Amino acid sequence: MAEDAFTEHRSLLFTIAYEMLGSAADAEDVLQESYLRWSAVDPATVEHPRAYLVRTVTRQALNHLRAVKARREDYVGMWLPEPIRTTPGVSEDALLAESVSMAMMLVLETLNPTERAVFVLHEVFGYTHAEIAASIGKTEVAVRQIAHRARRHVHARRRRFEPVSDATGEVVQRFLAAAATGEIQSLMDLLAPDVVVISDGGGKAAAARRPVTGRTEVARFVLGVYRTSAATARVEPATYNGMAAARFVTDEGLDWLVAFEVRDGRITGLYGVRNPDKLHRADAVRTLDRGGPQPWKP
Repeated sequence: MAEDAFTEHRSLLFTIAYEMLGSAADAEDVLQESYLRWSAVDPATVEHPRAYLVRTVTRQALNHLRAVKARREDYVGMWLPEPIRTTPGVSEDALLAESVSMAMMLVLETLNPTERAVFVLHEVFGYTHAEIAASIGKTEVAVRQIAHRARRHVHARRRRFEPVSDATGEVVQRFLAAAATGEIQSLMDLLAPDVVVISDGGGKAAAARRPVTGRTEVARFVLGVYRTSAATARVEPATYNGMAAARFVTDEGLDWLVAFEVRDGRITGLYGVRNPDKLHRADAVRTLDRGGPQPWKP
């Protein structure tokens, strides 16, 4: 049955769409569009359903990405991807965990749509240039050139990634405890010198409009947030985008979601999402899947 094949590969299809789009809502829209196309096809005429579905989702995601690119350029304040709640086990696949991390998703956002599609499909999912060419309607030679350009761009901007672990979780808990008690020196001791805070309110909730950088400025910013919006919130540890995170929950619901980038025992990045449009689906745990060593194959 068509529905059975789509359900079997849904986690892989969602992962591809999310990495290309940076939005769980947009990824779900792409999956819905792709399912409608798939349900109109006679499964008996499709030799390899997974390969067919991956190509369909890739094309739909690429079309969607081109359509939303201009909208993101007009975004109010800093843009962060819509956070997805992931299982702690996602860190067992270091490549997958890094590819959905906030820092990497921000780097991917600087690529043009075709570069992003090629980079994600080749570097994360391991598709060959020929397979990608067949999916996006380019020649293999063109795809090789795009892949080289995208890889060089990403490698020049990527930050070293450390998957979530018990040690990173402990650093985050110590940081939250120090923030709650207002111990600025304890906070600063847990921050890397080049630490950065990026906040996304989308113009709908209070958030810093520009990055906050440096140990002293970040510590002051965090304490200011705790004295105001975070003072009455319940703090819940969680894992989002393969990173240790904290949920700040009030009587009205989830108010802040902060993902922490930790490297060598110090916090190097805090990614705070407060835009309510990006928090509606934040409770749902997402199962991510790279589809094995050759996801394009049957």
